[in-house]
Amino acid sequence: MKQFLVMTLLLAAGALTQGAMAQPGGGGPEPGPGNGGGGATDVPIDGGVSLLLAGGAAYGVRRLRQRASRLR
Repeated sequence: MKQFLVMTLLLAAGALTQGAMAQPGGGGPEPGPGNGGGGATDVPIDGGVSLLLAGGAAYGVRRLRQRASRLR
């Protein structure tokens, strides 16, 4: 039961973080010659934040396993 709950929470957390973008659609200034020569203005939350989330999840799983092994 506990493993099912943990897996459900992990899947829910993964599903909720799929759409995380800093400026989805067009919340920022339009690219053009007056704004630095063009280019995309959206800033995706990617690489570093994903690694921090994965590291935090791994650390949490490790701590839960340590606690479970102490209780046995």
